[in-house]
Amino acid sequence: MSKIEIIVPSLGESITEATVAKWYKKVGDLVAKDEVLLELETDKITLEVLALEAGQLTAMNVEVGSAVSMGQILGLLDDSVKVDKIAQLDIAKSQDKPYPSPAAEVMMETHQIQPEAVKGSGLDGRIRKEDLIQFIQKEEKPTVSLPQAKVEKATTSGRERRVKMTRLRQTIAQRLKSVQNTAAILTTFNEVDMFEIMRIRQTYQEAFQKKEGVKLGFMSFFVKAVIMALKAFPIINSEVSGDEIIYKDFYHIGVAVGTDSGLVVPVLRDADQLTLAEIEKTIADLGKKARDGKLTMNDLTGGTFTITNGGTYGSLLSTPIINPPQSAILGMHNIVQRPVGLPSGEIALRPMVYIALSYDHRIIDGKEAVQFLVRVKELLENPIRFLLEI
Repeated sequence: MSKIEIIVPSLGESITEATVAKWYKKVGDLVAKDEVLLELETDKITLEVLALEAGQLTAMNVEVGSAVSMGQILGLLDDSVKVDKIAQLDIAKSQDKPYPSPAAEVMMETHQIQPEAVKGSGLDGRIRKEDLIQFIQKEEKPTVSLPQAKVEKATTSGRERRVKMTRLRQTIAQRLKSVQNTAAILTTFNEVDMFEIMRIRQTYQEAFQKKEGVKLGFMSFFVKAVIMALKAFPIINSEVSGDEIIYKDFYHIGVAVGTDSGLVVPVLRDADQLTLAEIEKTIADLGKKARDGKLTMNDLTGGTFTITNGGTYGSLLSTPIINPPQSAILGMHNIVQRPVGLPSGEIALRPMVYIALSYDHRIIDGKEAVQFLVRVKELLENPIRFLLEI
């Protein structure tokens, strides 16, 4: 018998551990080459472990929920068991069945929904949390069937659910708490008149979309403005390492994206070399990969500065938390029509947005943080400056 070890692959920069999220096979099952055997969840992404050869799964060394490290043996595959073409076709067809993300799987168990009843919108038909929400609303299913509580005795039995946090959620909690414990975080605010950018988008949106195949959004303008401001104030693009400051002369901009499993921050590498269209296309591609659980470690590591857009969810104002080991983060918010005083002395309704810069006060002084945010404001209100790079 020829045994092939199924091992934990490389987990990426600074990640030493993962959790077994799901086994798709059981001992004795036939397996096609490159078929998904199990799913691992790290603090950043979900990884699918594939069969290196066709054969039969003979051992599963770890259970769902177990913590595993890089190089650890997860199970054994016997490739001496021949898997004929008909069997491989059957296996391939079985992979066409819808399968849920970990967050969606919890909802399906709670609401007692079979995966075959839901059409998945994720990659390869994967069922996402949003698919289940739409399905439940459409079918008007009751959320949970609760047992009747006895009148004579107050109880929470049947009205509570305990669900173990995913490794991603646990690590998000640990990292955010850690950065609050180690960095001296301060936030400064300003507001931006988005009139010029909205005028540009309205005037050129159709031509831009026809030429580039992607919509001209707001994020590309913010990325361009941020990069010019970072070049003017390089300390904002740095990080602390012991008793040293590491200055970054490159601009890998992280853009926070909300997913079923939690917040992830894919990175636009060398964003200073990208056009507005390239920024929009890259953000769209990374956002889709994030929602489908297909981000790679390269997509998520190496960022020097992060932008987060709470305005997507309607946030008017917030204090974003730094994404370590970076030293600052910019928060965007909801664009709202507000009466403002114009330079001419008139009062007019303008599309205004609050922006917030959270920064590590250990190395960034308040003066530099405020000036950085003012520079971002000036560039956004007069975007021709960063379009011409002046």
